[in-house]
Order: sequence, then C-alpha cells, then structure tokens
Amino acid sequence: AQAMPGALLPVGAVGAGDGAVPSPQLRQDEHLELLERLDFVLSNVVELRKEVEELRNSLQQLAVEIVGEVRSHLEETQRVTRRRKLPFFRERSDSTGSSSIYFTASSGNINTDDGESEGGYTTANAESDYDRESERESEDEVSCDTVRTVRRDSLDLVPEDENPLVVDSLLEEGLGQLLEQADRLHSGDEQDRREGFQLLLNNKLVYAGQREFLWRLARAHCDMWELTEDADERRSYATGGKEELELALQKWDQSAECHQWFAILCGQVSEKESIPKRIQAGYVFKEHIDKAIALKPQDPQLYYLLGRWCYQVAHLGWLEKRTVSALFEAPPTATVQDALQNFLRVEELSPGFSKAGRVYIAKCYRDLGNVSAAVLWMDLASELPGNTKE
Repeated sequence: AQAMPGALLPVGAVGAGDGAVPSPQLRQDEHLELLERLDFVLSNVVELRKEVEELRNSLQQLAVEIVGEVRSHLEETQRVTRRRKLPFFRERSDSTGSSSIYFTASSGNINTDDGESEGGYTTANAESDYDRESERESEDEVSCDTVRTVRRDSLDLVPEDENPLVVDSLLEEGLGQLLEQADRLHSGDEQDRREGFQLLLNNKLVYAGQREFLWRLARAHCDMWELTEDADERRSYATGGKEELELALQKWDQSAECHQWFAILCGQVSEKESIPKRIQAGYVFKEHIDKAIALKPQDPQLYYLLGRWCYQVAHLGWLEKRTVSALFEAPPTATVQDALQNFLRVEELSPGFSKAGRVYIAKCYRDLGNVSAAVLWMDLASELPGNTKE
C-alpha cells in the first residue's frame, strides 16, 4: 500500500478528514481566476528550478577554482621553503676554509685538480651548484607528484600530464563501488537503509550528474519515507526524491528505473492529500509505470506495481467514483481480472518474487469466487519469508 497513491484505496481506508470534499460548484470567472493563479505558480516553480540548477553548476565551478588556487599556493609555499633551506653561495671567498667547504660539498664528483688554484676553486664551485640544482629539481618533482595526488583524490580536476581517460575510469570505478554498496544496504534492515541514504547523500555533489546514482538516491528517499513515522518528515523525503527524479527524467526519459521510482514517489507525496489530488497522482502513477514496462518488459516488480494499481481501481469506493466522474473526462478503468493477470505475470517472470504478490493473487481469486484457488495461493504465500512491514 505504501507504493500506491492513497487515492486508490477503498473507502474504508480513507480517514474521516478525507470524506469532506470541497464543493466543485464554482462560477466560470472563479474557475478562470483559479487557473490563472495555478499557471502563475507553476511558471515560478519552473523558473526557480532553473535558477537552482544554474546555482549548483556555479558552485561546482567555484569549487574547482578554489582547489586550483590552493594547489598553486601550495606549490609556491614549497618553493619558498626550499629556497630558505638551500641557499646558493655563488660569491667567491678568498679564505681557505670557504674553499674547503665547497670541495667537501662536491666530494661525490670527479675532480682531478689537487691544487687550490683559481681554476680548481671555480670548478669545485660550479660542480657544487650543479648538484644543488639537481637536488632542487628532484624535490620539485616530488612536490608536483604530491600536488597531482591531491588533485586526483579531489576527483574534480584533470591532471595536466595524465590522460583524462584515466581519471574517468577512476570515477567510474568509484561510482561502481558506491552503487554496489548502496544496493546491498537497500536490501538490508532498517539501520542499513538509513546508512545507505546517508551514504548517497554524502556523495551527491560528486555523482549528481549520473543516472544510476540519481534513481538510487530517489529509492533511498522512498526507504526513508517508509522508515519515518512523522507525517511532515515523510512528505519531505517523498518530495525530495520526486524533485531529484523530475530533473533526471528531463535528461534520461528512457530510464525504466527513473520512471518506476518517480511513480512510487508520486503516490507517497499524495498520501495525505485530498481525494482529487490523490486520484490525479494515480493517473501519473499509471503513466510512468506503463513507460517503465515498455522500457523494461521483463521486470517483475513493475507488473506487481501495475497489479496493485488495477486492484485498487477495481475497488474504488462510491465517493471516489463520483469524484472521478465529476473531475475527469476519462476515469481510470481496471478490473480484478486485470489485476490478477499482472500478478500472475510476476510469478511467470520470477516464481516466488513477492510474498505480497501471492497474497494478492489469492485475494483476486477470492473476489472472483474461486475459493479453492485462493486457498492454494495463500498456502504458497505462507511458504515465503516475510521481511517487510507489508
């Protein structure tokens, strides 16, 4: 029931507060004024989303610039520090002690001049400077390697002397490990799912432009909706996940997962809404589930969700039917037989996929008057483990 719009629940499941339907008898001018106001609000929402997207891109670009400035400052600081530690005495000294220092510093070099003549002194001095320059260049290379490591770890900058494909492969590898961990936590207990939501939230800035990441983040919002008891928090989680997928569907309309979780989140958002809004959410739910099935026809989860929708539509109460007839030109239609066919399709694709699916098969057979088949499927359902609230 958590995956379905609340509008499609039977009358007995609707709270007392939902029974009061606002009077639809409005004058024509009031209708026009209401429509104009709604259009104005929707236009502002669209503009606000565009501004938020532009702000997000600007912040990412600013982060790249900050990292670049920090890198440059780090390199300059290291150069200054090396100059202070390694002074280069290029002025000639006439003292014997000074000459011995230069000869000692260049003792590792080949020098056949045993005298302390002007030529020998100059040669020793030049070789010593050469050694110090080599040491300095070596330290510069170490410093640059350190900076490149920092840049690589930031995952935001492409090293100047490395192939961008290497960085892309590192990003893909990190994303693959993250998605694998998120799937594992999603299949775990309550604590695991909370941890999975936080994990994805912490990596949103890095992978916000990845389709596989976004629909899993939306799925994690659904998990938090199920785990939370407070009504305001539930709506906040559902709304946040829905907004994430609204942006994702603008880029990836051919993603079955995006359509699936968008449909579920629409139902969750409308949980405490009025009957007209919940029925409208039911239309959106059906539209996106149909798109998901067209893109991924072998997914049993999609047929289970469609079966739930058909079953709830077939059991609409009198008040909901009157509301649908008054507000919509083409009311949704579905029968118990339609629901049964979808639930049986789930078993065909993946036997034992869902305990609740087998229970609904039994309920369909009961509604159709086939009691023996209903008992059989209820027995089959009892064989499967029950690890969810449903």
